[in-house]
Amino acid sequence: MADVPSDAPEHCPGTQSESAGKVSACQGCPNQSICSSGAARGPDPGIELVRKRLESVKHKILVLSGKGGVGKSTFTSLLARGLAAADSDRNVAILDIDICGPSIPRVMGVLGEQVHQSGSGWSPVYVEDNLSVMSIGFLLSSPDDAIIWRGPKKNGMIRQFLSEVDWGALDYLVIDTPPGTSDEHLSAAQYLLNAGLTGAVILTTPHEVALLDVRKEIDFCRKVSIPVLGVVENMAAFVCPKCKTETAIFPANTGGGSKMAMELGVPFLGSLPLDPRLARSCDEGTNFLTDVQDSPTTVAFNKLLKDVVEACEESRSS
Repeated sequence: MADVPSDAPEHCPGTQSESAGKVSACQGCPNQSICSSGAARGPDPGIELVRKRLESVKHKILVLSGKGGVGKSTFTSLLARGLAAADSDRNVAILDIDICGPSIPRVMGVLGEQVHQSGSGWSPVYVEDNLSVMSIGFLLSSPDDAIIWRGPKKNGMIRQFLSEVDWGALDYLVIDTPPGTSDEHLSAAQYLLNAGLTGAVILTTPHEVALLDVRKEIDFCRKVSIPVLGVVENMAAFVCPKCKTETAIFPANTGGGSKMAMELGVPFLGSLPLDPRLARSCDEGTNFLTDVQDSPTTVAFNKLLKDVVEACEESRSS
């Protein structure tokens, strides 16, 4: 992939491109003469920096979905909390690369915390002794600040997070992503595939509008060689907290996530029902898995968690 400098014009072809410094978009760029001479071409040094930084991270998991609003950040928080709670000796971290919509700090209950710099890099924010978080949300002066960045600057931020955060020795690094298959996803693939990416968990909801976009996400994973650990169907049904009656909010008219996974030949990890108490827990930044242990969502998630761990171990050994 072409490496685009942070101060590049909007349509920069990238320093690795054969047309670097030679197209109309390069006119007026201070790097034009260097690019056109070929001196800027070569492997991205960030790839090796990321590989070295993540050598002590056993499993690296991307949480993906082509569709927005399917609960990626919520699932990321549940996955990280569940992994950390299952074994106190297991070290887990979340990296939020949803640059324009960083919701992980609020969901994890650390909104307003600040990142500190040390000689070994940025120190992540700790939720528990064995659970830490890094997000651009910690670098903003206010949670209401909009991040209005083009692709190259977002990509540079992701590279910094992966190469300059002092994660320490981790068993799991869970990476929350924005919807789609664009800049942030390409950057994650570029750096993580060379650092031993375990694979991706792909989220969907049961209705066809979501499934259409999720099919594209699975195709993206295949095209860039990201292993698919499995598909999770989120918000499969609404569960009344009082009477426990289930109602299909998003009807699976075409068979839902399980049928899609079967058709595309990827594992189906399970379905999670929708509990309104989970939304409240995310708003308050509390641990739903320990606070509402009798919820059908908690019961279903605990079973799914075992399947995710098994998928990670199988991917690592293959």
